[in-house]
Amino acid sequence: MMREWLSFSLLSLSAIFFVVDPMGVIPVFMAMTRHDPPEKRADMARRASITAFFILTTFALAGTLIFKVFGVTLGAFKVAGGLLLLLTSIEMLRAQQVRTRTTPEEEQEGAEKEDVAIFPLAIPLLAGPGSIATVTTLMAKAGRVLFAVPVILSIAVTCLASYLMLRAAERIGRLLGVTGLAVLNRVIGLIIGAIAVQFMFDGVRDTFPGIGG
Repeated sequence: MMREWLSFSLLSLSAIFFVVDPMGVIPVFMAMTRHDPPEKRADMARRASITAFFILTTFALAGTLIFKVFGVTLGAFKVAGGLLLLLTSIEMLRAQQVRTRTTPEEEQEGAEKEDVAIFPLAIPLLAGPGSIATVTTLMAKAGRVLFAVPVILSIAVTCLASYLMLRAAERIGRLLGVTGLAVLNRVIGLIIGAIAVQFMFDGVRDTFPGIGG
């Protein structure tokens, strides 16, 4: 039981952290806040991280209810979430802008806003469709309260890490440079791709139990 719990905890943390991908948000955050003083950037990073935590936690806790209301099976949602993550992974591996998170029009609107904490930073950059699908799928996979705890803790840890990284965005950008950030995003994209395939495999197995046998 303990080994299974630790394994699920590691899966939850890695899946949520890599899908939220705070490192990938840094270049966009720097571009949208380049004219803002450090104090304002820190405040926006804090509010964005808190907002993302509440959004992801809400979907994690209400995921099962959403399935029942719309008549969606867990297997179908796992496959859909896996496909969405796979598209994100492919775009990251090709060093393209991740359109499943935000569009150029949304980024432009964010650059023209005085405050970007809620939109587009919290939604959809941190708590985007891929992140929401991931936490909902993980919570549904947990099944028990004991296994639900790591999902919520992973959301909290990821949002805290997002805040710390966004606060240090300028220093991280200088340290890694454009090439370093691109390489890191490709590595993260590969990991997300593996998680996506596993989600889809689990979804197909849940829908057709005979395959897993």
